[in-house]
Amino acid sequence: MRAVITGASAGIGRDMARLLSVRGYKLTLIARRQDRLLELADELPDCQIITADLSKPDACRQVYRLAHGADVEILINNAGFGLFGQFAETDLDTELEMIHTNIIAVHMLTKLFLRDFRTRGNGYILNVASSAGFMAGPLMATYYATKNYVLRLTQAIREELRHEGSGIQVAALCPGPVHTEFNAVAGVQFAIGGISSKMAAKCGIDGLLAGKGVIVPGAGMRLALAARHLVPESVLTRIAYHIQKRKG
Repeated sequence: MRAVITGASAGIGRDMARLLSVRGYKLTLIARRQDRLLELADELPDCQIITADLSKPDACRQVYRLAHGADVEILINNAGFGLFGQFAETDLDTELEMIHTNIIAVHMLTKLFLRDFRTRGNGYILNVASSAGFMAGPLMATYYATKNYVLRLTQAIREELRHEGSGIQVAALCPGPVHTEFNAVAGVQFAIGGISSKMAAKCGIDGLLAGKGVIVPGAGMRLALAARHLVPESVLTRIAYHIQKRKG
């Protein structure tokens, strides 16, 4: 059994690698930072590492060519990053890199590995989205939009597989704030309390293997997302703006 994990050099991806290694999985770990991957490979047995920048579409195809195989049982699309600021002022090139990493890489790798899994009739795909995927996010507009895409794509694929009677499991992990390097990259600070990356990773893997479709770690975040149905979208977006403003 092998698990393929993108964004494996830190945070949730690194903790997922550790948890799956304990479960007996061989690992293919993908990230931009080779030094971090080598450190993790020294720690864990049976690791293949692939250094790649998933903001480049050609890199996604190369990753698939190197990583796919009959022993791959799990794909985890975890690579992603955010950017804080007014949409009119944030850097366009950085946003395009974000869209390629958060959306296009997830789309491409999900499709390519799903085709292999459908041929076999089994497999697991976990796409790391966010609680941001349930709403609009002023001051992090592009990031929130990318996670909306990941969540809705995953839900749609899951329904298609259900109608096929497929044994393949596809799920979206939608945590709230998680203590990782994300904030430093995005240029923000948490406005509300976060959970550990290890907790997020464990909830994601346990939920995926249990057959859940949308996985939201933490009772408080699940309650908050359920309560959003009680508030008009326009009001919810205004609330989101003020929460985001506190992060800057």
